[in-house]
Amino acid sequence: MSRLQIHVEGIGLWSPALGDFAALQAQLSGASVEAPAARPPAITLPPNERRRAPESVLLAVEVAGQAVAMSGYAASELPCVFSSTFGDQLISDYMCATLASAPTELSPTRFHNSVHNAPAGYWTIATGCHATSSAISAGRATLGAGLLEAATLSVTEQRPVLLVCSDIAGTGPVGDMSGTRSSFGFALVLSPFATPRTLASLGIDLAIHAQEALRPAPATGAWYESNPIAASAWPLMQNLAKGEGACTLAAAETLALRVALETPV
Repeated sequence: MSRLQIHVEGIGLWSPALGDFAALQAQLSGASVEAPAARPPAITLPPNERRRAPESVLLAVEVAGQAVAMSGYAASELPCVFSSTFGDQLISDYMCATLASAPTELSPTRFHNSVHNAPAGYWTIATGCHATSSAISAGRATLGAGLLEAATLSVTEQRPVLLVCSDIAGTGPVGDMSGTRSSFGFALVLSPFATPRTLASLGIDLAIHAQEALRPAPATGAWYESNPIAASAWPLMQNLAKGEGACTLAAAETLALRVALETPV
């Protein structure tokens, strides 16, 4: 595969410590940053939907909305790739417990929200988007797999694409299995061509043998280590905030992406 050249037009970010990409830039420059509200605001959704939507949807919609607003593109026209390592862990834990104890009491609404592409559904309905959408999960390689899918789609179709990567904190046995202790969302609007709004250009090369990148790094107590998407995205986020650098992202058990960043001319 030849090198993929892609351009970043918008960035969205949310965690319990950082409310957007500007907060990350401020933090890395040494400034103090206020923590955001306890729940992602997800103002793209109508008020009634915001009240009913689970946290997994609010998180994905919030970072998607940030990235699209920054890009200046119409959300209704952007193909989108939504990726999550574990989906809605809270609903999965509830469903497993209910099915084991009282299966007839399972909530149809919560079952509806348990599917992996629920955030994509909420987003496309709220924005009136009729472009293609997909939902991806690849374990600890979810971020890299999502980036490869979105970048390839953008270059192939010669149009901007929205990438959303997110995971919420787990609970119960499901949370113990996943080890996800905090929520984190990250979104990029990628374009095959540079524009006056381009924030950075990414050169993406494939590499083999990504197993080491799939193993957890030594813990330092940093907030981003408690979420698989955040841990994978942290090097790329820092590079985007600084405007330079390169990193390697696992995209499958034996496949990695070498992502080199350049400031657009």
